[in-house]
Formats: sequence, structure tokens, C-alpha cells
Amino acid sequence: MAPAYIVFVGVFVHLPRSTSKALAIQQGALWVSVADGRIKGADWTVITESDLRDFLKEKSWVLEDAPRYKSGTRVKIVRAREEHNEFFFPGFIDTHIHAPQYPNNGLFGSTTLLDWLKQYTFPMEASFGSSLSNIPSPRAFRVYNQVVSRTLANGTTFASYFATIHVSATNLLATLCHKRGQRALIGRVCMDNPNFSEPYYIDPSTEESVELNKEVISYIHSIDPQGTMIKPIITPRFALTCTPKAMRGLADLASSYEPPLHIQTHISENTQEILDVHCQFPSAKSYADVYDTYGLLTPRTILAHGVHLSPDEQDLIHDRGAKVSHCPASNSALGSGICPVRKLLDKGITVGLGTDVSGGYSPSILEAVRQACLVSRLLRHVEPASEGDEGKKLVLSVEEALYLATRGGAAAVNMENDIGGFDDGMLFDAQLIHLGRFLPASRYDNGESQVDVFGWETWEEKIHKWVWSGNDRNVKGVWVGGKLVHGEDAVEGEIRSGWWTWVLSAGVVGVGAVVALRRLRL
Repeated sequence: MAPAYIVFVGVFVHLPRSTSKALAIQQGALWVSVADGRIKGADWTVITESDLRDFLKEKSWVLEDAPRYKSGTRVKIVRAREEHNEFFFPGFIDTHIHAPQYPNNGLFGSTTLLDWLKQYTFPMEASFGSSLSNIPSPRAFRVYNQVVSRTLANGTTFASYFATIHVSATNLLATLCHKRGQRALIGRVCMDNPNFSEPYYIDPSTEESVELNKEVISYIHSIDPQGTMIKPIITPRFALTCTPKAMRGLADLASSYEPPLHIQTHISENTQEILDVHCQFPSAKSYADVYDTYGLLTPRTILAHGVHLSPDEQDLIHDRGAKVSHCPASNSALGSGICPVRKLLDKGITVGLGTDVSGGYSPSILEAVRQACLVSRLLRHVEPASEGDEGKKLVLSVEEALYLATRGGAAAVNMENDIGGFDDGMLFDAQLIHLGRFLPASRYDNGESQVDVFGWETWEEKIHKWVWSGNDRNVKGVWVGGKLVHGEDAVEGEIRSGWWTWVLSAGVVGVGAVVALRRLRL
């Protein structure tokens, strides 16, 4: 019989809603409704096998494969095994990623932003076009399937995707995310300005730059009418590629829906870009003012990068309630600069993290967490008057960067009450992280974790080790709305009786000991 609940048992780690300064680490049981994928409760007294049996008995719950004569609500058990240094962590939220650029990961040579767009990005995105208007190119399927797979494998349960100018390929990306179970904002890229867009990669006209979005919006609403998993997002690439008329039309389109559609674009990524925007819009007070003038700065707007925002622009973004996606790996790879995230946070601006594939070289938000910490440590050396204690304030801790990857990202996509943590009532979007037992090093890679846990570390120290040394090998399972979307079915195991658990454990320990001894002889 199908279970009514999934009971997740083990160590749970997240950032409290109220603070980004410290991890909340709890051990126990948390249960999720299969019907709606939401967390229905938690019991932090469930520590041992005996505790779990007593808990199930108290709830009148039985295992899903229990004999039919056993009465009670059926449940499934999923464990994070402490002896394997496993824990549950909220799913990552990627607030800025270019799905069609994934094949170009690592290909930026010595170029900076604007040259890189013309040399690598526009040709790749243009190749997603098709001579058949309603049938996407084979390349689009191959790339989009891969990027959704890779991001899920890295623990990303929500992604805000830029697609291309092509309707059919954009619709395909929406379909794949929906079928694979990844939450997503999907945006058809809009670019109608012939002065910056390439002749081979540009919307047919200003009118169509706006109108073509309606086809994508209609399609997404047809496959997910409630917007449970997939939502459209209006996507003017950035000010240089869009005419004023197009930007105003896109803003009007977004506001014509209830609730208004999300909007995503780029801002102040590169100093040359900022100069070019000033030349193209000489009457605007700033880059941010361009977007504000045409109605694109809203509480549902995600602005990627924001590396070189002036204090006045920061104030304007805060006043409009717009959000910023911090993309540290991309900013470093393309030499764009270092975003002073602490200053944005101090202004009250909501900040999430983005991979910015393929300006960013990795589809992993965990890598973005690392890079956010690292680049913040350099700011004191480049920001004026940032020495001493003032410079130290610019540094992001591991906990703060993880907050941006979860709670911050959730707020950036206006889902702070639904995802990003393990609060009662939230959707269970989560990953099971496996650090593994200590294994002596040898000439052979065991193919598992690169994080060495020796056994004397605290849980806080284990989390820090994961952040600095972990990767997709550590992601054992990923759930979106309580449904397993990445990982083997065996991840959703079941409770075993005491003697059977002992037999299995003894066998594993015995095999492990033999393997360890053989390695030591090498």
C-alpha cells in the first residue's frame, strides 16, 4: 500500500529563518505528507532504534510493506545514518543560471564579459534554433537534459533559468524540469537591439520580443496551471540588448498577470558594460535607474551580479524590493570584480547565490558557497577604507554563505515561506549528504567522498569540511516536495529489526576491515 507519510530520520542541518550566523543542528524524526510534500511535524527525541519503534507505535503508523492484517497508517522510512556521517540539508536554490550555455563551462579563455558573449555565448545559444518552429533542435534536448541532471546531482532543487530566444527550445526546458521534478523559473531571453545583439541572434522585431513570451507563458501554464513546480519569468537579457520600447512592453506584460510574473536580468556586472549603458541611456541617472524607468525594478525582480552598484543604486533596489543574485565564481572567472555582499545585506537587500553557468565554471551551488566565502575575504584589499575591523565585516562566514544558498535564495524567488529550511509547513525540498566513514588513503580512489572525517569532529566542523571539500559525490539523494528526484531507490530504505540491523552492520564492518587491511599492505 502507498504510504501516507515519509518519515525522515537522522541529523537535520539548516539555517534558522531568524539568523544567518549559526547552524541549527537537530537529530530526530521529521515527517512529510506524500499528498502535498509538506513537512507536517518533527520529533527531536527520536534518537535510537527503540525511540523510532516507540514513535511509530505512538502514532499508530506501520511500514508501507507491513502485512495487510496490520492496521495503521502506512509510512516509509528514510534514514541519514550518523555512523556514515550523513545528514539532511535543504535543497540549494540557484538564482541565476544560463541553461543553454552549459556546454561552454570552462570556456572563457582570457576574455572579459562583452567579448566573451560574442565569442562563446551568442553562437552557442543561436544553435538552439530550429527550422521547424514547434520542434526544438536535438542540441537543445541534449544540453537541457544534461544541465537539469547535473544541477539536481549537485543538490539544486530550484533554478532560475535563462533559456534562449527560441520558443520551442524554451518550452522544452520547462518540460524537462517538470518531468524531472526540479522547481524552476523558465525565461525566454529577450533581445531586440540591433546595436548590440548579433544579426544571427536577435528577436525578429521589438513587438515579437514581447509577444513571443506569451507563447512560453501559455505553455508553462498549460503543463503546470498552479505553478507548483514551473513558473515563467520575463527575461530581458540586459539593458544593452533591449530597446526602451521592449523593456516597457516586457514590464507591462509581467504586471498584467496576477500575481505579477517574475523578472530577471543582469546589472552592473562589468565596468565597460556600465559605461556602455550610460552611453546608450544618457538621460538615466544610473544602470538601476534604466530598469526603474521602464518598470522592470519590482519586488519580483532578480538582478544578477550587482558587482559595481553605487550607494544610490543600492538604495533604489532596496526601495523597489528587487533582489540580487550573487555569482562569485563567474565574477572571478570573467574578471568582473568582487560584489560587496555585506554592504547589500546591510542595506536590507535580499541576496541569493547563482552559478551563472557558463560564466561560472560549475553547476554547483556548493561551489558558489565556497567562492562567496573566498572572494569576501579579498574585499578588504580592494575596497577603499576597509582595513581593520571594517574590512573584517565584509567577510562572509560559511554559515552566512549557506544561508544565501538556501534561505536567501528562497526569498529571492519569493518562496521564503515554502522552501529553504525545515520549518513545519514548508515543502520538503532537501538533499541527503553522505560524507562517509573514515577510510585510509591508498593509491586507488574509492569513488566516494573526498571529505575525510576522522571521527572526532563536531557536526559544525563536519559541515565546514563539506563546504570546503565536498562535491556531487556527497549528494546521496535529492527530494523535491517529498519526492525522490535524484539518487537510487535504495536511498528510501526501510526500518529493520534489531537483529537484522546488527547482522548487516557486522557484515559491513567486517568487509570494511578486510578492505582496510588490504589497502594498508599496498
